[in-house]
Amino acid sequence: MKRIWKRIGAAVLAGAMLFSGAYAGMVKLADNTKTAKAAAAEGTVVVPEGTNVPKYVFLFIGDGMSYPQIQLASDYLGALAQEDSNKSSAILEGNEYLNFMNFEAAGSAVTYDSTSFCPDSASTATSLSTGYKTYSGTINMDETKTISYETITEKVKDQLGYKVGIVTTVNLNHATPAAFYAKVASRSQYYDISLQMIESDFDYFAGGALLQPEGKNGDQKNIYEVAEEAGYQVIDNQYDAKRLTSEDGKTIVIGQFLADSDSLDYDLDRASNVWSLADYVAKGIEVLDNETGFFMMVEGGKIDWACHANDAGSTISDTLALADAVEEAIEFYNEHPDETLIIVTGDHETGGLTIGYAGTNYDTFLTNLENQKISYAKYDSEYVAKYKANNTPFETVLKDIKKLFGLMTADDADAQKDSKLVLTDYEVSLLREAYNKTMGYVKKESTQKEYVMYGTYEPLSVTITHILNNKSGVNFSSYSHTGLPVAVLAQGEGAELFDGYYDNTEIYDNLAALLKVE
Repeated sequence: MKRIWKRIGAAVLAGAMLFSGAYAGMVKLADNTKTAKAAAAEGTVVVPEGTNVPKYVFLFIGDGMSYPQIQLASDYLGALAQEDSNKSSAILEGNEYLNFMNFEAAGSAVTYDSTSFCPDSASTATSLSTGYKTYSGTINMDETKTISYETITEKVKDQLGYKVGIVTTVNLNHATPAAFYAKVASRSQYYDISLQMIESDFDYFAGGALLQPEGKNGDQKNIYEVAEEAGYQVIDNQYDAKRLTSEDGKTIVIGQFLADSDSLDYDLDRASNVWSLADYVAKGIEVLDNETGFFMMVEGGKIDWACHANDAGSTISDTLALADAVEEAIEFYNEHPDETLIIVTGDHETGGLTIGYAGTNYDTFLTNLENQKISYAKYDSEYVAKYKANNTPFETVLKDIKKLFGLMTADDADAQKDSKLVLTDYEVSLLREAYNKTMGYVKKESTQKEYVMYGTYEPLSVTITHILNNKSGVNFSSYSHTGLPVAVLAQGEGAELFDGYYDNTEIYDNLAALLKVE
């Protein structure tokens, strides 16, 4: 797999960790219209003179990706580069900047919604796609759930004649992709969302399988049959996907090799012969490219899932996979610099990720994370399930933990080679306790202590990643979303509009002004 990054002299990310509450506290939380700031600015966005209307727009959304996720991936690459250079670790060489960190415009967007300062993907994606705040769990409708909002993708399709593509690593009817074509009171209305996906008449969909394809109760017409009757070509294998061209018409591409919850693989688990997010974006460019224009929304959805599970290794890998996908857009931009706009942002932050841990003080050991060979989800499905079925002893489990995560006991033969990965007696006790909970030898309890330790995840799996994270100098504070602002990085026509510190609804306002849609 190619990895795209670029070393530059100084960070471009402005206001990297500004506290979101200072701004968000000044606006009304449960307002069924735009924020006061955005409402005042509606229709008054000043597009710089000489700016072309972008014919080709890429909107990349790292679900759950804020400054910590970007910076951790960048620092991790820097740590690996320093290790590979064989230079003294006493002198820090710095990090390796991801491609989009070098974009010409850098802004920060506040993400609160009408429910909370810690919003969900449905409401924040609604803000990005329509410019309105709404309740968590609601997609493109107001707080009364009676008024629906037109999306930027619908507008460019209907008013400008642009082709539209939606690409994601999670299910195509999940909240973030759905916010660019559907309007529902609840994000869990999967069948209704799927029907609206088909009714959108958009040109290219690619990602994980549709959830509840025959309805919640399994009594509805199969949604893929509905799609084919509506003129969509439905493809579920890479061979046919590879042969797609711009002449093939409306297409839905479902990943051939599906993982947890019928999503695409975590990039950490993806085999070399399985398409990456970048491959789906490259094919999307080929399918959508035309003289009139196109708009492609691309979601790195499993960054969020990894952060929910406090899996730093998978978080880094999927953030780098998003950067690889952005590189496809950059290559297109280099061919059409006066007609293209690329935006990279997040919908919210997930997990309360931070670089630094109480147990390592000012030190980080990020190269420890290179030892993680598998995501928590694949460990659950391929190892934990077998442990339960075979009543696998703890000593055997410890051997798998060393093989897959690098962690080892003090009496291991390799303990002297890398002391940073040797488990303390306390850490071994945590693993044993989690193992007993996972195996059912000790009853799980609905207590505050147990939730803080494990969340809703498999006790053994999340304890392994917690220990590896902490030994690396990385920590999570939550299994949920947080209120951190997100980065907004832009390159191309009108990019300067995305500089500054503002509400996430203004990303839509700026796009609408640049594209001159009503």
